[in-house]
Amino acid sequence: MRSTTFRIAALASAAAFTLAACGGDDDGGGGEAGSGDGEGLTVGIKYDQPGLGLMEGSDPTGFDVDVAKAVADKLGVSEDDITWQEAPTPQREDLLVNESVDMIFATYSITDERKERVQFSGPYFVAGQDLLVAADDTEITGPDTLEGKILCSVAGSTPAERVAEEYPGVQIQEFDTYSLCVENLSSGQVDALTTDDVILAGYAAQSQWEGQFQVVGAPFSEELYGVGLNQDDERCEEINTALEELYEDGTMDQIIEDNFGAVGYTPSDANPPEIGGHCA
Repeated sequence: MRSTTFRIAALASAAAFTLAACGGDDDGGGGEAGSGDGEGLTVGIKYDQPGLGLMEGSDPTGFDVDVAKAVADKLGVSEDDITWQEAPTPQREDLLVNESVDMIFATYSITDERKERVQFSGPYFVAGQDLLVAADDTEITGPDTLEGKILCSVAGSTPAERVAEEYPGVQIQEFDTYSLCVENLSSGQVDALTTDDVILAGYAAQSQWEGQFQVVGAPFSEELYGVGLNQDDERCEEINTALEELYEDGTMDQIIEDNFGAVGYTPSDANPPEIGGHCA
């Protein structure tokens, strides 16, 4: 749902402007918010993922947030004209289909099933399932060294299911949130935590855990993070061009450093990703 600000010189002109705005909404997701005409964007993000999308007061922070700001700037939309909206995992497709948001940056993996309802620009980043361990742990170097260890993940999550299936000698401890896993890793109740590497780096970079953890750096899956869009949105290729430029001009490297440099996180060799091929 795009937001437009009108400065009305006289009360009599208000109705005309209102009718014009309503008429613009009839075009669905194919509008031209990137035309530099001052029109804003509503962007869906996570509110509870440290280092990626975290809402602190009224100002979100994180990697996905910074990428969204940089893409919006390439489209001619200033940061002040972005409206942030929470995009929980189960609701992301509905938010796009219903045009409650213009686009989503929220560790949103590109899958064939999701592409039946939405389209994706990107991918703008390739993550991979990895392990978070204590900073001084030299024994755990990958999933094949987990036998006899206690591994933490979120109940019912794909990462936990993958490890249980492929590495049956691992003891799985499940909690409702990754935050609880991190707390148990800090206290030594579990030996490692698993999910996407960049999510692990985000938790490790939190100030209260400074210096306590390391990302092993041996990813054993690939997750293509894309920009979710309504299938009728005509800006998909324009956003792909913007993402390519962010890698070419060094902006993406700086965003990664700003959000994960404190924990020495290095993206996998799959980055920069091959951008494109997912527009409707």
